This record gives sequence, C-alpha cells and structure tokens, in this order.
Amino acid sequence: MTDPVYPPATPEIGARRARLAPAVNEAFENFSRQVFADGALPEKTKQLIAVAVAHATQCPYCIQGHTRLARRKGNSPEEIMEAIWVAAEMRAGAAYAHSTLALHAMGPHT
Repeated sequence: MTDPVYPPATPEIGARRARLAPAVNEAFENFSRQVFADGALPEKTKQLIAVAVAHATQCPYCIQGHTRLARRKGNSPEEIMEAIWVAAEMRAGAAYAHSTLALHAMGPHT
C-alpha cells in the first residue's frame, strides 16, 4: 500500500504544531476565530467563501474542513457546488487574463 500524498490531519499533528510554536499557533487560532465570526457577513457566507477559496488555492485540508463547516452552518450542497464553480471560473479566468503577458512577450506581429 502506498502512502497518501497528503497525510491525515490529526489531533496529534495539531498538538505538535502548537507545541513547536505556541504563541504563533495561538495567534493564528484567534485570528481564524475572529475571521469566521459573524460580522458584516454571517459565518454561513464566510464558510461558503472559504470553500471557493480552498478550491482556488487547491488546499485539500481546507476543502474538506470548510466544506464540512459550510454544511454545518446551513449551506446546501447546491450552494457549495456553485461556489466551487465560481472558484473554477476565477482560476480559469486568471489564466486567460495572464495570456496578456505571453501576448506581450511574443511581440506585436503574432
């Protein structure tokens, strides 16, 4: 059997992370709690945004965690899938927009 590309995130990994850099870990956890707290946007919406961003940044841990949190906060599977499609369009759109760099590099006669 082969090892997974991404090892599972476990409580032990979280504890090790906290033990190796406790102040930074605590600051990050506090920051995360504040970011996802209800504010001008409700947490339900913020979790949906996180699902989309996780797909754009291609973080498997974030995809799994924020998808679960989005469901717990009341997002439907359809809402989550639409958010993923927004991420896909944005990622493809960025490649399309960056073609400007290649077009300039090729010069004006192509």
